[in-house]
Amino acid sequence: MANFKKTIQYIRQVFNEPEAFIPLHAPVFSGNEKKYLNECIDTTFVSSVGKFVDQFETKIAIYTGSTKAVACVNGTNALHLALVLSGVEQNHEVITQPLTFIATANAISYCGAKPVFVDVDKETMGLSPDALRAFLNEHCEIINNNCINKTTGNTIKACVPMHTFGHPCRIDEIKTICEQFHIALIEDAAESLGSYYKSKHTGTFAPIGILSFNGNKTITTGGGGMLLFNDEALATRAKHLSTQAKTSHPWAFLHDEIGYNYRMPNINAAIGLAQLEKLNEIIKAKRKLAHKYAAFFTDNKIDYFVEPKDAQSNYWLNCLVLKNKEERDSFLEETNKKGVMTRPVWELINRLPMFQNCMCGDLSNTEWLADRVVNIPSSSLL
Repeated sequence: MANFKKTIQYIRQVFNEPEAFIPLHAPVFSGNEKKYLNECIDTTFVSSVGKFVDQFETKIAIYTGSTKAVACVNGTNALHLALVLSGVEQNHEVITQPLTFIATANAISYCGAKPVFVDVDKETMGLSPDALRAFLNEHCEIINNNCINKTTGNTIKACVPMHTFGHPCRIDEIKTICEQFHIALIEDAAESLGSYYKSKHTGTFAPIGILSFNGNKTITTGGGGMLLFNDEALATRAKHLSTQAKTSHPWAFLHDEIGYNYRMPNINAAIGLAQLEKLNEIIKAKRKLAHKYAAFFTDNKIDYFVEPKDAQSNYWLNCLVLKNKEERDSFLEETNKKGVMTRPVWELINRLPMFQNCMCGDLSNTEWLADRVVNIPSSSLL
């Protein structure tokens, strides 16, 4: 079994922390966060109305190349709203990957739909277009422009690939397949703000993409999410639904359908705006860290996960791919015991009790990665 003492020493050297605990990914507040928060407090606009929400939405849209962005209270709510807007309802099925955070499958469940799990690519850790096409060809047929699962009889309404740990999946190929099979595509770019695939920002290939600004993300609003759109009318409807479906009126409380209280508070958007002003510096610093890691681990014959072909990754969380599950567990135990926070990938969603009965394709790549991949400290070295 490998001795990881040298790796622990190197990580401590990189973060200039000879003894202190090193977290997996800590937020960095080095800009106008306090200034904008004080402005919120001074003006009393701390809730769901205020200029920072509008500015944050506008600047995220500009940064990602979207037509419009709509802020939400968190990424999970953004994904739920994206599914609602895509017509996902009770007894529908939604294809996604089992190598993802639980929020992806939870949001599908909020609609009364069931996830269907398809394999990932080893090179991206994101949904595999080859596995997707193979699953659809084997199990589905098109009836009246609906993709019907021949095994269950249910409509496969949507597909939600995720850009895992900030590394873009082969989203253009997935988009083509979804169009051929009449499946709505929703892009889970929760972890990939600042990542590009074929020079296009993640979250903008599908009609709807989502971002997360949780405390451990590349930039944070404390808690928060964002919907990305290329269709302005769809964005307007998203904003309406996210604000309790309240119609415009100077004083009356009128609502025209069931809506959701998914609005991002102005105080969170203030933090987000200040963070966004530093995003280019943060991405540069994270890619510099990735370059250091790549050189060190290559020299020490440990497999370090690099950005996929045609991609520019934000390297949200840096990954090692160890030889087997035993070596992975040894690494996790040794590093965490020494105060260097490391984590395995999430427990595969199809293995959790509430999703064990969901339909799965062949998951060979997913299971191979789950036994070997670990995340190592990835905070921005600003």
